[in-house]
Order: sequence, then C-alpha cells, then structure tokens
Amino acid sequence: MKLSQYLFDFSPELIAKYPTEDRDESRLIVVHRDTGEIEHKMFKDILDYFEEKDRFVFNNTKVFPARLYGNKEKTGAEIEIFLLRELNKELRLWDVLVDPARKIRIGNKLYFGEDDVLGAEVIDNTTSRGRTLRFLYDGSYEEFRETLARLGETPLPRWVRAKVEPIDEERYQTIFAEKEGAVVAPTAGMHFSSILLKRMEIKGIEKSFITLHAGLGNFRTVDVEDLSKHKVDAEQYFVTEETAAEINGTKSEGHRLVAVGTTVMRTLESVVLTRGMISPKSGWTNKFIFAPYNFTVADAMISNLHLPQSTQLMMVAAFGGYNLVMEAYRQAVAEGYRFGTYGDAMLIL
Repeated sequence: MKLSQYLFDFSPELIAKYPTEDRDESRLIVVHRDTGEIEHKMFKDILDYFEEKDRFVFNNTKVFPARLYGNKEKTGAEIEIFLLRELNKELRLWDVLVDPARKIRIGNKLYFGEDDVLGAEVIDNTTSRGRTLRFLYDGSYEEFRETLARLGETPLPRWVRAKVEPIDEERYQTIFAEKEGAVVAPTAGMHFSSILLKRMEIKGIEKSFITLHAGLGNFRTVDVEDLSKHKVDAEQYFVTEETAAEINGTKSEGHRLVAVGTTVMRTLESVVLTRGMISPKSGWTNKFIFAPYNFTVADAMISNLHLPQSTQLMMVAAFGGYNLVMEAYRQAVAEGYRFGTYGDAMLIL
C-alpha cells in the first residue's frame, strides 16, 4: 500500500470542533466484513451487535495537562512547551517540545506561572524541535506534579480548535481514564458513557483494560509514499496478568473480542503469542500497522473517523479491508459524519 491510496474527498469543515452533548449520541457507521454491508446507526446502538461473554478491551490511559506557557529568562520572550514524557522522577527531567524552538538553547532558563513559581533549565537538544528540561522546584515531588497540573493546559489538538475551553477538561478524556501519562486521548473510548457501560454490564458483555500512553506521534504527518519507510514514535504500554488472562479466556471460549481504538489494537498486536493469545507484558511499542497485515487477537474494532493519510486510517483499512473501509469513508463524507478527535465512530465486524 502507498500513502497516496489513503486520500479521499475531504473538507476541513467535517472536523468536529466540539463533542456531542452526550457521549453515546455520536453517529456510528457499521462495516460488515463478511457481507460488505455498511449501516448507519447511533453509537448507543453498538451493543445490538454483541452478546453475553463478548469482551470489549479499553485503554485506561489518562491525558495530563501537557501544554505550558512561560517566558524566557532576561528577554521575557513568550515560550510554549509541550510535555512529552518524564525521564527521571528524582531529577525532574522531561522531554518536551518547544515553540518557537529557534529561540531556545542549552543553558537557557524558562519560567512559568505567576511570580515565576516554576522554573526550568534547558540541558539538552534531543531533536530539531525537542529539548530536555530540568525543572527547578524546591518542594516535594507531589507538590511539583500538582504545580505542573495547575499551570498546564489540556492538550487539545490545534487542528480541532485553537482555544481550549472548560468542556475539554472533562470531554478530552474517557470516563474510565485512570493511568496518567498520555498527551493524546484514546478517542474511540470517549464515546462510552456511564449509562452505556451499565447497559453492557446488564447484557453480560465483559470489559478489560490495557494502558497505552498515546503520544504526539499519532498526529505526525506521513511524508513517504512507501509506507514501509515510515517510522512511528514508541509509546509505553502495560498489559497486566489479570487482563491477559481475561482476554485469553474469552478467546479460548470462542467469544468475540473487541478492540476499542487503534491504541488498544496496537497494544494487543504488540503482545500477541500464538493462536491469538496474548502475554502479560509492559514495554514500548513502535508497531506501525498497515495493509497487508494478519490480525490475530481482536474479532471486531471500534475507531473514530480519521483524517486522510493518517496512520490510524491505515490501521483501520488493514483490519476492515481497504476497499470496504474506503467506501465506508466515502459514504461518511457524503452523509456529513463528523471526523477527528470529537467526531463520529466506526464499528468493524
């Protein structure tokens, strides 16, 4: 498959700027791989396609307020940083992106918040845009993290809208978010409301949780026509013994397993053993899935509607079948579905 094959007629006006009033009130396009049928439903109808003992696998990562605004020492130049990952808890070292990057050099000091309550020193240039910062803070680690959270802003993607609003603090997060570490929300899981999860429980549909801390690499532009030459950023994942046992039990008993989102799918395919079973494991994965690819764990997949030439679209097309998924996307555009982070969803059976 080539990059150019993942273009489709698309207008930026189709990108959802805000979430639906209720999480499960988004639209749902249902793709049947066995028959080629494409249906148009509401997300709250999703349970109609599953039975008792089927299992949904969710990503319980939690997005932290990763965007900070500050000033450069002496010049007072305004600086924006984006926290990517914590490198060392004791030394308070973080990998960050800096904007504008050209103004920042090793040794520069940055200050954040009123009265410069939080300082940082640039100690390394990691990439053309990235830096390593050592935060300067005299309090405890808990107080330091509380200060980061207070000063930080929800990292809503700028292509959704420029201004972050109070609604984003709740809605750019799943209701089961627990393990802090992501800078990008697992958007497929954001469609699940407490009522929908209760209906799942009543119907006897099981749920399990993995953790994958999604990073900015999810939004990185693919700039090579030959997809085998594209490299994705590594992301940290955790699959517990309990979760592995639950998933393997579902598989061995012949019930269906549903990957809720591309982050879940990538994690499952990173820990797969033989015959579709998985192992409990933690680590980092840079797995890039595109057609042709033999999926061995999940029987169904839920995903948002993604933008043209995105790596998420490539994975979805690999799972659902390129021609069928691209036809579903053509229908979604024609029917005015909402795309992107706050957009509508697709179920592939």
